[in-house]
Amino acid sequence: MANLEALISRKTEADTQWKAQRQAERESIVAMQDAGVTEITSNPEAYARYLEMQGDNPTYSAGNIALAMLQNEKATIFGTRERWKTLNRSVIDTEANKGMKIFARSTLGKGYSLSDAYDVSQTQGRELKHFQLQDDTKEMENALATLLNYAVVPVNSDPELDQAAFYDMQEMALYINPNYPDSEAFSAIAAEIAHTRIHAKGYNASYDRQECELDAQSVSYILCRRFGIERDLPDMSRLPELYEGWDAQQRRGALDSIQDISKKIGGSIEQAITPQQRSRAPVNRATR
Repeated sequence: MANLEALISRKTEADTQWKAQRQAERESIVAMQDAGVTEITSNPEAYARYLEMQGDNPTYSAGNIALAMLQNEKATIFGTRERWKTLNRSVIDTEANKGMKIFARSTLGKGYSLSDAYDVSQTQGRELKHFQLQDDTKEMENALATLLNYAVVPVNSDPELDQAAFYDMQEMALYINPNYPDSEAFSAIAAEIAHTRIHAKGYNASYDRQECELDAQSVSYILCRRFGIERDLPDMSRLPELYEGWDAQQRRGALDSIQDISKKIGGSIEQAITPQQRSRAPVNRATR
């Protein structure tokens, strides 16, 4: 007769050990994530790298971007096996054990669990689609229209404005000079719309334009990067000062706010400029 009591005891011990190992691994990855976020918000060079990575991986959180940056300094576009599968790509067999650890939405329920992620260089399959908005095109016009829809204040045309766009916090209105080239307008409008959303119609009592300028310009850079529009990196000279005294959780929260704004706007723009797939209408074979 099998000794079920002993079998149960061994299983319980193995389960307990497995849970302890998983918890230790999770705590280690969280610590790595905190270290990465702290580096990003302290070092202008790391911040610039973060902006590029966030623009190329718009749906991933700042924490996951930080993890990818620390684990693979050459990482560009990355994703889990499941994500690559949706893009008709697969992980190369020889790279299967060389993944990065990130937090992905759990397939077993709510919350996030540790998952392996792979850089595009570790995968094979269909070529990735890259967006490249060009001036004087219908796609750019649709992108600008969608972008303007995210302004939470009145938008006014001002041909005399000495810049492409400006959010006036006193009047709580966005002014745009219509005489600038599309790409330059896109970059400027994106930053000023970020200001309008951060100010939140005046409900954000702590809003200060100078203090929020890097965040707003970061939103603009991420969106421009996502849609192939060239623009300069933001001025990061005050980066250490802006985050001085903040703990890792607060720093990650600030970066996640930037990602959230750019993700929502970028997702809507992508829908607006991507040709809709039309299914063939069913043939009506009824006869009169």
